[in-house]
Amino acid sequence: MSQNRLIEETQKSLLKKKISKFHVGDTIKIHLRIVEGNKERLQAFSGTVIAKRGSGLSETFSVYRHAYGSSMERVFLLHSPKIVKIDVEKSGKVRRAKLYYIRGASGKKAKVRELFGLKEQEVSKEGPATTEKPDVDSTVKEES
Repeated sequence: MSQNRLIEETQKSLLKKKISKFHVGDTIKIHLRIVEGNKERLQAFSGTVIAKRGSGLSETFSVYRHAYGSSMERVFLLHSPKIVKIDVEKSGKVRRAKLYYIRGASGKKAKVRELFGLKEQEVSKEGPATTEKPDVDSTVKEES
């Protein structure tokens, strides 16, 4: 067995099976397991996903949060054993893969539009699915 194949098999066994789907622009809440001495507790960190990168075991995502006059950004390993669960609070509609411009922005500049009433399957790279409207000319011709 080659060394690469051994590494791949080891990494596959360490990957998490159930990961909630989220995208850049989504507002998420990450529940982290924190160990202090012999005590263990859960702590939530919520914010907007501004970047995702990597694949496999080394896949990471950056979460940005601005609260109480200060802002912070944290990078999480997606398959880390410290992450208990990830909840998607809002789905954002963005046109970029990285939202680094949000870092220094405030007010409307830092706002990410929310997807309302659209299922995840309906949203594609082209945008939300649209329904075709009948031609006005064809309805007028039928009436006369």
